[in-house]
Amino acid sequence: MHTESCSDGNSIRHLISNVSEDELSDLAELFKMFADSTRIKILYDLINGEKNVTEICDDLEMNQSAVSHQLKLLKTAKLIGARREGKQMIYFLADDHVKTIIAMGKEHIEE
Repeated sequence: MHTESCSDGNSIRHLISNVSEDELSDLAELFKMFADSTRIKILYDLINGEKNVTEICDDLEMNQSAVSHQLKLLKTAKLIGARREGKQMIYFLADDHVKTIIAMGKEHIEE
């Protein structure tokens, strides 16, 4: 554990003073996206590569309505992207940061 930096109140105040209220709010919203197990399952599924809604539904054994709702939230949060391929939308992780956040979270709970 890194208690040395946490015990120094001045360091914490310095870190917080360099972050705007908007950034703190945006960060809180980002972490809210990881607070739902369905969204986590979708992100894990997309780590394996691009997929359309039907493939995600099959992988998660969920109905399209529920999956589509979560995909919209993840897309709005810029955690996933989408592109049209014919009549289908193909979903993918927005960038490697998403993989890193998931990996770090998993590592943290395994400690």
